[in-house]
Amino acid sequence: MNILILGSGGREHTFAWKINQSSKCKNLFVAPGNSGTAEIATNLEINVSDFKAIKSAVLKHNISMVVVGPEDPLVNGVHDFFLNDKDLNKITIIGPQQKAAELEGSKEFAKEFMMRHNIPTAAYQSFTSYSLEDGYNFLESLKPPYVLKADGLAAGKGVLILDNLEEAKVQLKAMLVDSKFGNASSTVVIEEFLDGIELSCFVLTDGKNYKILPTAKDYKRIGEGDTGLNTGGMGAISPVPFADKTFLNKIEDEIVKPTISGLQKDKLPYKGFVFIGLIKVGNDPKVIEYNVRMGDPETEVVLPRLKNDLVELFEAVGNETLNEHTIEIDDRAATTVMLVSGGYPESYEKGKVISGLEDISGSIAFHAGAKLNQGKVITSGGRVMAITSFGKTYKEAIKKSYQNIEHLHFDKMNYRKDIGFDL
Repeated sequence: MNILILGSGGREHTFAWKINQSSKCKNLFVAPGNSGTAEIATNLEINVSDFKAIKSAVLKHNISMVVVGPEDPLVNGVHDFFLNDKDLNKITIIGPQQKAAELEGSKEFAKEFMMRHNIPTAAYQSFTSYSLEDGYNFLESLKPPYVLKADGLAAGKGVLILDNLEEAKVQLKAMLVDSKFGNASSTVVIEEFLDGIELSCFVLTDGKNYKILPTAKDYKRIGEGDTGLNTGGMGAISPVPFADKTFLNKIEDEIVKPTISGLQKDKLPYKGFVFIGLIKVGNDPKVIEYNVRMGDPETEVVLPRLKNDLVELFEAVGNETLNEHTIEIDDRAATTVMLVSGGYPESYEKGKVISGLEDISGSIAFHAGAKLNQGKVITSGGRVMAITSFGKTYKEAIKKSYQNIEHLHFDKMNYRKDIGFDL
């Protein structure tokens, strides 16, 4: 069959790399893709939110399956667009319908869902500009640090964790009144701070059945020792060493099962990935957030450990037979380190030539913010490339990633040298 992947990041390059290994995939297309996908698929210059252009491409290239990488098209209803079009409604879409995508599209919606289905999470309240004073009062009732979350999508940057009460009040006003994150912060969720260690759980569901994929842990902050500004992710490891069998069973019983049954009870049509951001508080898992797609850079360590034919699993999602499959996982650890542009996550320059890719050995370079220009690979975004490696332990794998990074260069290249430091 012919398959189309929507997106242009490291996640989508990893999907392309994995799908390309399937005998069921005849022709692979990525829109818009990057320099990495260009090597193994056909890139199409289409914006992921241009549904009409996507339709034209699907019909032109006789596409049978569309894998949606990023959250924007899902929250904007790309799955519904296909279902409501007689030319497209037989095509398998991997990604939930718009109503279900609100789990990521609105923090408030997600919190209400968790409360309704008794899924463990932090206590919270939501506020708008009209209830700013109530927001101040709620902050005063909490112990620091204070967690402020923009309700809508803010490209992974809409969460503030602040130690000072007055600063928290200033930032709440900036979000609600001064539109610090645009429309995304017209509502702000204030949460109690949960103290623990974070990890991510990935679930593939056909709406009735589910399969749990390997756990992963990513590193969000730009600086060593988890300091500095939040980013889209600076690296990841899988599996998570502190998530033993007992803890994983708790995640399944207390979080995964009620999430999937909650989707059915609330009639939220879901075919695709549920990314559950978790925190281990003592020995208990609690949900920080839901995403309605795979994470990035976690995909770059989760999918390489999956032994199954991914297209077969996606077909099973489409026809609701996921229960007939068994997930097979590589026992080895996988790690990835993200190379980023100098200045990221603030302003940075693009168009820097990347050299040394041909010298990588024993690791996989998943391209993200990189594109081809006159035969050369150049930087085109903040997070440029993820270097993924396997090892018997995550320490062995991370060592291999760092050894290969020494071969790579672009002007002002930056990366964290301590991925896995806290384990």
